[in-house]
Amino acid sequence: MSRATSSISSDFISQTPDICGGAPVIVGTRIRVSHIVYRYERERQSPDEIVQAYPHLTLAQVHAALAYYYSHQELIDKEIASSDELLLKAKQTFPSKVPGHSNP
Repeated sequence: MSRATSSISSDFISQTPDICGGAPVIVGTRIRVSHIVYRYERERQSPDEIVQAYPHLTLAQVHAALAYYYSHQELIDKEIASSDELLLKAKQTFPSKVPGHSNP
């Protein structure tokens, strides 16, 4: 990681054991970097659309989260995969009771 990226990350991204289980979050929030990445990579939302979804965030914070991701891609990808597995297990354990809705 470059020195410039490290400086940006420390201004906008924090990692504390007692906040979100130590996952990287946007400073002053409980929004994980992985949540921003999920919206950007999987839902194909632009940074502007992400700010609309989280109006208390700035565009700089969203871009910092994405920069952090590209510097720590393996770590964040593992976090997203773990969340995906947990969601799938929950859907299998607790199937939908809503008629017409099925779980994978």
